[in-house]
Amino acid sequence: MSQPSVPSSGKDGGLRVPSNGKTIYHRPLNRTKTAEISQASFAYLFGEMVTYAQRRVKGVQELEQRLNVQGHAIGLKLLDLLLHREPPRSQHRPTNILALLHFIRTSLWTHLFARAADRLEKSADPENPDDYMIIDNEPLVNAFISVPKDMSSLNCAAFVAGIVEGVCDGADFPGKVTAHSVPEGEMWPGKTVFLIKFRSEVVEREAYLGKS
Repeated sequence: MSQPSVPSSGKDGGLRVPSNGKTIYHRPLNRTKTAEISQASFAYLFGEMVTYAQRRVKGVQELEQRLNVQGHAIGLKLLDLLLHREPPRSQHRPTNILALLHFIRTSLWTHLFARAADRLEKSADPENPDDYMIIDNEPLVNAFISVPKDMSSLNCAAFVAGIVEGVCDGADFPGKVTAHSVPEGEMWPGKTVFLIKFRSEVVEREAYLGKS
């Protein structure tokens, strides 16, 4: 008995790619007019993530570390997704620290929060000259979180710090990223500084490439 024939999906039997070169990975997950997720939905889901993490920790530092770990896995995947969406000519991984940080401040932040981060700065501390800071005056992840008094030092932007750390690791610029609350009066009470400390081998590689 003969088997029914299956039509080929392409000339070489592989998957067909649209003529414009865009695949399913180029499409936004949300198909509304603004292509944005409802803030109410985000607030609920993120609040549940924080609650889930809080039940399994004993202090603020441990909670922030757990949020960081949750974000790290997302950062690794987002790097590949965002690079895949770049035009073919610019579809390559950042090759130096500044290129990576500008990619994070603009492409990553815009993808996550529909705007770039407010500032990118290099540390002026002579003891830590190779540290960098990405500053967000009003992190969205903190907008809907009510922090109890006994956990006043908690900054849930540790989740975003984990995403940034995942991007850095995926781009082969390993380091540690932490989120620090730096309130600025009544205008920016939730201002957060994301402190990026690259590993010594990254700094040494940057210095060597700079000389060559």
